[in-house]
Amino acid sequence: MSENIYVGVDLGGTTIKVGICNAEGNLLHTYEGPTGTADGVDAVIDNIEKYVRQIVEDSPYSWDQLAGVGAGLAGFTNIREGIIILAPNIGFRDVPIRSILENRLNKPVKIDNDANVAALGEAWSGAGRGIENCVCYTLGTGVGGGIIINGKVYQGFAGLAGELGHISVVPDLEAIQCGCGNMGCLETVSSATGIIRMANDAVARGDRTSLSLVEKIAAKEVFDAAKAGDEVAIRIVNRAAFYLGKSIAAVAAVLNPEVFIIGGGVSKAGDILFDEVRRVFAKLTPEPLQKGVTIVPAELGNDAGIIGAAGLLLRS
Repeated sequence: MSENIYVGVDLGGTTIKVGICNAEGNLLHTYEGPTGTADGVDAVIDNIEKYVRQIVEDSPYSWDQLAGVGAGLAGFTNIREGIIILAPNIGFRDVPIRSILENRLNKPVKIDNDANVAALGEAWSGAGRGIENCVCYTLGTGVGGGIIINGKVYQGFAGLAGELGHISVVPDLEAIQCGCGNMGCLETVSSATGIIRMANDAVARGDRTSLSLVEKIAAKEVFDAAKAGDEVAIRIVNRAAFYLGKSIAAVAAVLNPEVFIIGGGVSKAGDILFDEVRRVFAKLTPEPLQKGVTIVPAELGNDAGIIGAAGLLLRS
């Protein structure tokens, strides 16, 4: 076999996932091992190197076929310089990870944040396959995002583009403070954390809802209650969907992507979320900006990060 391969690294606080992709974005092999954060920065870097070498060694491919390595992580990164400025979940601060790994592996290395690489993964071989311009939302504990323009990750001048969760969409009278310090961010209402907060507030007010019988409310239980006809849960879901749809309308007016991809745990709610998001988008977006635009669920799940990280070598 003479084709080039690309290794993606998804660097998490507990585990490091690595995968081999070909030039078409097909995931060929995966490997996973502990991050080893308790043993310090050097041990984590040792593990990254070990797992990259291990996955190639265990595959039908040779080290000479490895064209490069991409890595995605949650944290603040200087993408252009290849430096992890701060990644609390792995204990990194001002670590020049790219140059360290390039020296150790003798291969090109690129890094980016986890939301960007997940977006790139979906654009490369998931819900956005074959689409040159798309925007990806990740609805989890927070709201992350990534922007793909002309098939490549758009990073902005400081590498901070795609912070979709911090678009201010909630009116002042209804807004609460976001973790970023600003008021009314999308993340405060459309993340799992925001949905749980709204549910707990409803229970605390004494609203009549089946959620009052739940000892510890999770976002899934709010969606399940809404699907069962619980009016309070329906109101919460519709509020989360409304502001998500409102933000998508704003992004459409600026970027005019062909596809909006919605991923993360909250997206698993299905039609009860997506139908309302699409309705709001249609209501708030001028007709010419709606033409040909779709809003779809992500397809790759937990593999999006390693696929997108591998894709950094070709599409960033």
